[in-house]
Amino acid sequence: MRRDDWAQVAAIYLAGIQTGRAAFRSEAPSWEVWDRAYAGTCRLVARSGSEVLGWAALTPVSNLCVLAGVAEVSIYLAPSHRGQGIGTALLNRLVLLSEERGYWTLQSEIMRENEACIRLHETCGFRRVGVRERLGRTCDGKWHDVILMELRSRTVST
Repeated sequence: MRRDDWAQVAAIYLAGIQTGRAAFRSEAPSWEVWDRAYAGTCRLVARSGSEVLGWAALTPVSNLCVLAGVAEVSIYLAPSHRGQGIGTALLNRLVLLSEERGYWTLQSEIMRENEACIRLHETCGFRRVGVRERLGRTCDGKWHDVILMELRSRTVST
């Protein structure tokens, strides 16, 4: 992912937000806010020519050195490109890239209603760790349960 991808990445992010089952935000952040939050080395886009079809990136879960290898996954696909295997390719590549960068645990917190994203993570080897009931509320006031999913590296920390 490059900075000049941001307009398309933000549009895909906003489309996911607008589903009401992909994020607790009401709008996509600015590039500067997003750039500070996400790990600089694990950012991917899927492209067809100059069109961004989807994106995936990691957010470190903590500044503590003992948790330096734990990150949260974000993955979003353009509505017109869902169900085509792009998400699987992005997530599998993100897993490999994360291991190259020394991450030993990836986690995702996915709204219970986002069944396609849960299936995607399961397809890519993530397991359900548990349910966090009424973890967050979307801007419309609706509370959501979140499925906590995790993938432990088989190559890092073994």
